Amino acid sequence: MQVRKILVVCVGNICRSPVGEYLLRDALPGVEVRSAGIGALVGHAADETATDVAAVNGISLAGHIARQFTPDLGSGQDLILVMEAGHKREIERLSPQLAGRTMLFDQWTGKKGIADPYQKTRDFHEAVFVEIKAAADGWAQRLTR
Repeated sequence: MQVRKILVVCVGNICRSPVGEYLLRDALPGVEVRSAGIGALVGHAADETATDVAAVNGISLAGHIARQFTPDLGSGQDLILVMEAGHKREIERLSPQLAGRTMLFDQWTGKKGIADPYQKTRDFHEAVFVEIKAAADGWAQRLTR
């Protein structure tokens, strides 16, 4: 199956999923990549520390606005990438038909989940960025074969 639409999901849609979204957008031209949160801080910009760490690494999160995951939003996607196993369970609870399209963002880099850096130190944000970048690269390699 050709993947043309990807949704990246975390909790608030202000730290991990925007970073993952923008990294995948850069790595996968021609693929529509969006993000959402299962408990989104709807209408908020990306977290300030996440934005700063991304910027230092050449990724701009400017213009990001957090949105809520909904079954309708999920149903329009070819692939849904979540940051933790609990997010997968929640999406499957809300939309059982999406189970086969929902995978861990770090599927190819350990499948242990990516910790939430919200309100944590800058060092923690930097470590999470490195994990998300490696995971995004793993997806890009597999989706461009």
